[in-house]
Amino acid sequence: MRSAGTATSVLYSNPLAGPEDVADWIAEGPLGLGTHHGALELSGLLDDGEFGDHAHWTFWCPKEFPDCIRISWEFMPLAEPGLAMLFFAAAGQDGVDLFAPELAQRTGYYPQYHSGDIDALHVSYFRHKFESERAFRTCNLRKSAGFELVAQGADPLPPAEDANGFYRLEVVKDGPRVAFAINGLPLFEWHDASDKILGGGRIGFRQMAPLRAAYRNLVVEKL
Repeated sequence: MRSAGTATSVLYSNPLAGPEDVADWIAEGPLGLGTHHGALELSGLLDDGEFGDHAHWTFWCPKEFPDCIRISWEFMPLAEPGLAMLFFAAAGQDGVDLFAPELAQRTGYYPQYHSGDIDALHVSYFRHKFESERAFRTCNLRKSAGFELVAQGADPLPPAEDANGFYRLEVVKDGPRVAFAINGLPLFEWHDASDKILGGGRIGFRQMAPLRAAYRNLVVEKL
């Protein structure tokens, strides 16, 4: 996905080596923090068997980013089942900041993010939560508010028991264009032909319990 000779500048870099590196991040929902061999381990604090969809969480980077960026990070699943996702270009509707007090409270419950008062793009790239997802594995790109499925590609990530270290994930958000790759393998590219193209905004990780996963080396670059 990275074109030869394309100049970029780093807007944000975080090694995600442990909880101390995300002390200023904003958690919504029951998030557990830990370390895994020098990487940040993220997990849930509640039993989703008891709490269901209220056991999941979203974790926001505190920095707001412009449009035309490349987001890359490393991911390794540790224990299943579950689902991993990245939100990007996230903002309150009508130009309101994502954390403005006039927006409805968010607690990690998914409908608050895809059908509430925020706009965002979100790619789900480790969809191993339900039997139907594990039987035919895809990466899904959705546009919200509205929960519209706009692009889909095959998911090459193995189950946790077969994971061979970390995998490098990359999202390009460049105006109407969104592209996604894992370990340099292009998985989908989508061009928004609507009259409402999302621009800059926040990024955030999301997991569905009881997934445990490790993250490291988050970089956001200006294209």
